[in-house]
Amino acid sequence: MLLALIFALLAGAAAFLLFKFATAVDGDLTLVSRGPPRRERVDGKVVWITGASRGIGEVLAVQFASLGAKLILSARNKNELERVKQNIVSKNPDSRVEVLPMDLSCGEESLKEVVHAAESLFSNAGIDYMIHNAAFERPKRGALEETEEGLKATFNVNVFGTITLTRLLVPSMLDRGMGHFVVMSSAAGKVPAPGQALYSASKHALNGFFASLRSEKRVSVERCAELTIVAATHGLKEAWISYQPVLAVMYLVQYMPTIGYWLMDKIGAKRLDAAAKKGNAYSWNLIFGGKKSV
Repeated sequence: MLLALIFALLAGAAAFLLFKFATAVDGDLTLVSRGPPRRERVDGKVVWITGASRGIGEVLAVQFASLGAKLILSARNKNELERVKQNIVSKNPDSRVEVLPMDLSCGEESLKEVVHAAESLFSNAGIDYMIHNAAFERPKRGALEETEEGLKATFNVNVFGTITLTRLLVPSMLDRGMGHFVVMSSAAGKVPAPGQALYSASKHALNGFFASLRSEKRVSVERCAELTIVAATHGLKEAWISYQPVLAVMYLVQYMPTIGYWLMDKIGAKRLDAAAKKGNAYSWNLIFGGKKSV
């Protein structure tokens, strides 16, 4: 009788978790079970964010500032960076924010100068958290429609610039005995992404280099930023941030790859079709809906 009760309770708990995973979560189970960000991990620390002029980068800056971090904001558009800075300071006058314009595709010698400038800020405090958020993404199109120009533009920012910046920062972090890299990637770097061949390839390259953080930028930027900081402050090696059905597909490809890749082959053409029509390229209808339209 007792064993039957225990089994029923476990079955009920498992059913509840499965239902929640299928309908309500926006990150992998390890991530969403960790609770809020740990302020003590970033309070007073120097956080450098690339791609900070808009989107997730901007919201990350606001949320890190609310946790007491000292911020370095980088992107190509200095005016937009100044706008983000003023927005942060207006909300919290005690915030310490520096603007450091940067183009990740500018080459190693120029990036050396940027790194030196960044490490010299805040009384030569160095960098505690490097948030690699900048990315170049092209409109969705078939893999064979991509051009050499698009290939170079995508990889110069998403791969070569990001990895070069990392290599230049690592020595000083090792000397100080501290430093963290947080890499904003994508589900496209974990599973096949029809219509995003170059972007997917660049994110696979980053995942192979960092084996760290992945994020699908379809969750609201506020929630994505919050979960990113949760992952960073709890020391998670990898975290997935997305809604369904992307999370389910990622789990399938990771743990049941035969089924996962079969599913991606099934929906690939329909996803391209949806993207071409400006429809939802992340919908359950890609899996359960009809055939690709003619």
